[in-house]
Amino acid sequence: CLAIAFPVIFPILWIVSLSLDPRGLTRPDGLNLIPPGISFDAYGRVLEQPTSNDISFLQLAANSLLVASGTAIASVLIGVSAAYAFSRMQFRGREVLMIAILGVLMLPAVATIAPLFVLLTRFQIGDFVLGRSLYGVMIAVISGALPFAIWNLKGYLDTIPRELEEAASVDGASRNQSFFRIILPLAVPALAVTAFLGFIAGWTEYYFTVIFISEVNQQTLAYALNLLVGQFSTQTPWSDFSAFAILFALPVALVYVFLQKYIIGGLAVGGVKG
Repeated sequence: CLAIAFPVIFPILWIVSLSLDPRGLTRPDGLNLIPPGISFDAYGRVLEQPTSNDISFLQLAANSLLVASGTAIASVLIGVSAAYAFSRMQFRGREVLMIAILGVLMLPAVATIAPLFVLLTRFQIGDFVLGRSLYGVMIAVISGALPFAIWNLKGYLDTIPRELEEAASVDGASRNQSFFRIILPLAVPALAVTAFLGFIAGWTEYYFTVIFISEVNQQTLAYALNLLVGQFSTQTPWSDFSAFAILFALPVALVYVFLQKYIIGGLAVGGVKG
C-alpha cells in the first residue's frame, strides 16, 4: 500500500513544502519535504496579485467557476436526457447516433479547437463574439464532455430495472413522471460522477481558453497559472507557483467532498421484488 501511495502523495507534499518555503526560489534546490522555514507570504502574493496582468485572483476564480459550473450543469442536464432516450427508446438512427457519439469521444480535444473556434466566432451580436468569450469556451468544453457523459449515464440507466417504470405506468404515471420520480433519484450516483467530471473539465480547461480568450478580464485560473511559468521557466517564482497550484486544486477537492456521499453504487438493487 505504501509503495502505491508514496508516488501519489509525495508530489503533493513537495508542492506544499515549496509553497511554504520563505526563500522565494526561482529553481527548486532538491526534493526536500521540510522547508528551512514556514511562511505564508506566497499565498498572500497570489491572492493579492497572482500575475503581472491587471486581474485579481477572485476574478480569475469567478471566470473559472463560470466555465466549470456551466459545463457540469449542461453535462448532467443534456447528458441524462440523451442517455435516457438511448437507454429506453427505440427510434430510427439510434445505433448510428450512438456510434457517432463514441467516435467523437475518441477524438483528442485538441483536434476540435480549430473547427470550434471558426464556428463559434461566426456567432456575433454587436461587439459580442461568442468565440471570443467565456461562454464560447464553455460551449467548447461541453462539446467535449457530453459524449462521455451520455455513454456513462446510458450505461448506468441500463442497469435500472424497467419493471420499476412499468409498475409506475400501471399506477397511472406518465413517462415524464417516471423519469423525474424514479429514474433520476436512482441515477444520483451517476449524475454526481458526471457533474464532478464536468466540473473538473471546465475548471482545468486551458487550450480553449488560450485560443479563444484575448482580453485579460476573461482569463481563468488555469491560464494565469501557466503565465507564472514564463517562456523558459528560468525565473519562475516556485513558491508562488506552488501556492497558486494548491489554491487552484482546493475547489475541486471541496466539490469532491461535497459529492462523495452521493457517489454510492447499487441504489437500484432491491428496488424490484422477485
